Amino acid sequence: MKYTFSDGTTVLCEIVRKKNKNLYFRFNEDLTLVITAPLYISVKEIEKLIAQNEESLFRMYSKMEERVKDDDKFKYLGNKYYIVIDETKEQVFLDGKNVYTPNKEALDSFLNREMLRVFNEEMEIAKKCFRNLPEFTLRTRKMKTRWGVNDTKKKIITLNTELIKRDITAIDYVIIHELCHFYEPNHSKAFWQLVGEACPKYKEIRKSLKD
Repeated sequence: MKYTFSDGTTVLCEIVRKKNKNLYFRFNEDLTLVITAPLYISVKEIEKLIAQNEESLFRMYSKMEERVKDDDKFKYLGNKYYIVIDETKEQVFLDGKNVYTPNKEALDSFLNREMLRVFNEEMEIAKKCFRNLPEFTLRTRKMKTRWGVNDTKKKIITLNTELIKRDITAIDYVIIHELCHFYEPNHSKAFWQLVGEACPKYKEIRKSLKD
């Protein structure tokens, strides 16, 4: 089954039948519209519902399309770069809107080196905002649901490797957030007051990290 939006964009539709009371729409990364529908609803009724919700569905489609496009770009410190593979280059370098690299492996190595450099440098700067910090270890790993974690018992702060794709203000906020947990273990009023003293625009930055 296919559906054509008013602007001429045609999408493939996949109907998944379940014992649901309601009908749900979502787009896969291949831009297929997946319709989870009750067993009793007909294809004609589904088509009618798609047409009735075309405006919101097209917004969902456009958002997913942009996300898929972004996946093909190199993200670094809040900026996006088009990847240019050039085997004549010996190292990775940024130039305007492009990142030049001899291969994808070199690009990954560059990002890992930059991640460690930036995280350590920003951590040292953030530490100056606090007194009597305990000695702790900084680690990194890719995480799905958190930007940072502070194991206050083991004195280990772990930052999400994906954070290197965000701008410096976001990185600084996450670092400050985790450092504050050495003083306030929970997200209490006192905790957020402490965060606000070191990072006055933390509410705005927190919101941006949800995008």
